[in-house]
Amino acid sequence: MHQFEKLKIWQKAMDIAVHVYEISSLLPNDEKFNLIHQIKKCAVSIPSNIAEGSGRNSDKEFMHFLGIANGSTFELITQLILAKRLKLVGEDLIQPTINQLVEVSNMNFSFQRSLKDKINKTIGKS
Repeated sequence: MHQFEKLKIWQKAMDIAVHVYEISSLLPNDEKFNLIHQIKKCAVSIPSNIAEGSGRNSDKEFMHFLGIANGSTFELITQLILAKRLKLVGEDLIQPTINQLVEVSNMNFSFQRSLKDKINKTIGKS
């Protein structure tokens, strides 16, 4: 079991979620039940799945939830690009968040790889 609050990936994902909520407040109200809802849901899903996975019984289960978090990361990137393409927000506001999401995704893949290596060493594989 991991202490998720100490994981840098969780901390960065939480910062992104806060920032995405700030961005979503700038979107038009007619998107409240469509794009805004989806964007917020994905933003919350990333750190939530990292936290949930950290509390599971095994590293293999943790890896599963990290995979879900990564899926939400790419979904959120897509939604932010869509908001930009629809001219709902400017690139100057979206691009730094996308860059942070790419960084979290890279951290996630690296973390999954280290967990997989740990699992393989435990069961005697190299």
